[in-house]
This record gives sequence, C-alpha cells and structure tokens, in this order.
Amino acid sequence: MIRYKNNPVVKNSDIPDIAPNLIDATSVFNPGAIKFGDKYLLMLRVQNRGRKTFFVMAESKDGIDFKVENKIVELKGLEKLENKIYHLYDPRLTKIEDDYFILFAMDIDDNCSLGLAKTNDFQNFEFMGIVSEKNVRNGVLFPEKINGEYYRFERPNTAQIEGGPLTGNSIVLAKSKNLIEWERIAIVAEGIKFYWDEMVGSSTPPIKTKKGWLHTYHGIAMHYAPIYQMGVMLHELNDPSKVISRGSQNILEPRELYELVGQVPNVVFPTGIIVEEFDDEGFAKDDSEVKIYYGAADTSVCLVTTTVKELVAHCFV
Repeated sequence: MIRYKNNPVVKNSDIPDIAPNLIDATSVFNPGAIKFGDKYLLMLRVQNRGRKTFFVMAESKDGIDFKVENKIVELKGLEKLENKIYHLYDPRLTKIEDDYFILFAMDIDDNCSLGLAKTNDFQNFEFMGIVSEKNVRNGVLFPEKINGEYYRFERPNTAQIEGGPLTGNSIVLAKSKNLIEWERIAIVAEGIKFYWDEMVGSSTPPIKTKKGWLHTYHGIAMHYAPIYQMGVMLHELNDPSKVISRGSQNILEPRELYELVGQVPNVVFPTGIIVEEFDDEGFAKDDSEVKIYYGAADTSVCLVTTTVKELVAHCFV
C-alpha cells in the first residue's frame, strides 16, 4: 500500500461554506468512491461545528485533485420517513447494471440501521428506504447479482464497549431479491481476540477477480486504546459465504501524523475503492492499479494505491 505523498487529498478547509448548515466544516472523512465516466467521484461525510453530518460530492479528473461541490446531497424521499433522523454517514458506492447505489449508515430513533439510495447522474438521488434490522452498520453491496439475487456484507452491532457505543465483531453475508428485504445467510468472519482485528466490519464493496471476491475489511485492536486498521480476505465467486483465505496481518495501519492525531486518534477507515481496469468478462485485471480512499483519524480523506495482484496476495499472508 503506497500512501499518496501529499495526503490528505480532502481536508476540512477544502469544504466550501454552504449556508446555513455547513460553515467552517470541522472534518471530512469516510467517503464512498466511484468512477463515473472519466471522472472520479467521492461522496464525502462532512461534519459541521455542531457535529451534524452531511453528504457532499467531490469530483476529480485524476483521482487526486478533488473539487468539492458547493451543495449538500439531497436524498429525495427521505423527508417522508416518520423516524427521527440524527445522522447519515459512511456511504459506500456500488454500480449494479445501469444504476449507482449508495448504502449508508443511519442513526435513527435509538439505533443505527442501513439506508439505501440510488442515482443515475450523481445530481439526483432517490432514497429507497431503511433496508436492515436495527443496529446494523458497514453494509457493502456486491456489484452484480449472484444466482439471480443481490448480495451484501453487513455488520450487526451486538458488542458493547465498556463506556462506549455498540460495535460489532462479525461480518455477515445477506441476500435479497429486491434490495429492500434482506435475509442473512452466514457469518463469514469474526474478530480474533488479542490480535489486530478483535472487532471487524466490511470496508469497501467487493471486487470480482478470477481468484474470487476480493473483500477489504477494517479491524480494531482493542487491547490498548482502539486502533483501526485494514485487512483483506477472498471469497468464492459463486458462494461468497465461503472464505478462501483471510490475511492474518493488516495491510494498512495508522502511522502518519494525520492518521495518529485528529478527531478520533489512531484511525485508518477505508470506505471507497476504485479499480482502474477490468477485462471483457468483468474481472478486475491483476495488474490494475487500485485506489483506496479512507478516513484518517475521522478528520480528513486520504488515498493509498496498490494493485489487484498485491491485494489478493495479502489474503494468503
């Protein structure tokens, strides 16, 4: 994993003042990422000085120099919800056929659930509904149907940190016929006590390779102060409930000052991935560059690059 030499790529000072809700933004982090035509797009999680969260789009020609839009993303239909909404955050972007989907976390009423929206142009966004049980986070959609059904990874929030919030120590595979109603199939990974990934959750949407579904995830070491890191695993193409191999070591950990110091120290939290090249069958090419965007210390957006081949290799380390 090679950090971009001029990280962070998006800082709070890059966020324009958008009256009345976003003036002098406090932080920007955990973005969804997608290639849309010849443009690189980020859906940013931006916090104002009241710690309220908004989605704002950013655009780039090279995946490095981003221009942040001067407007807040509006999810049409969200206003019809009867639930009290506190925060929308950590969007993951996935293209399935001709639509682009945004799967994100929602703090509503007294719990966290997954919300789903879609777009075709990244100017108009349609809220499709709450699409999970209570206390679920870290949802990532597969980019194509498997055996005629949609699939996703999700993380039930069932673990209570002493003095802290609910979190999760397992990644679950679920399937759906319509993207709204989901059925859990299997636990595919659990946290490993005493090591780097005691608590786990999916990071970026799965990538289809000839070796299997490439799945990045975050792990939290809890035996000191919490340290957020990134790892990889590989799943069978026709049955993602089966893990081919899971890397035993993290591939990205907080080391730079912008990862060690910030709103939440010691955090690298990947949420966006862009693979540059696919073959005619839809498989990511081994030598393709991969851009991974992550939140650093819950304060800024950073970039690391690697290749598909290197990520797959780390699944077997």
